[in-house]
Amino acid sequence: MSQEKSRQDYWKRNLRLVTLCLSIWFVVSYLFGIVLVDQLNAISIGGYELGFWFAQQGSMYIFVVLIFFYAWRMNKLDREFDVHED
Repeated sequence: MSQEKSRQDYWKRNLRLVTLCLSIWFVVSYLFGIVLVDQLNAISIGGYELGFWFAQQGSMYIFVVLIFFYAWRMNKLDREFDVHED
C-alpha cells in the first residue's frame, strides 16, 4: 500500500470516527435533552424524569464516555497504521 493511500485511509477512518462520536453526542444532548424531553419525561428513573436527566447530566456523562471511546479507538487506529507513539 502506498504511503499516500495509507494516509488517505487513515484520515478517512478518523473522520468517520469523529462523525460517529459527534452524531451520538448530538442525539443525546440536543434530541434527548431538548427536542424529545417531553416524551422522555414520561419515563422515570430513580425518581427523576428521563428527559430532565439527559438535559442536566446524561449528555455530560455520554460526552465523557465518548472521549474515552475516541481515545481508545484512535490508539487502535494509530497502531493499525503504525503511527502510534511509544
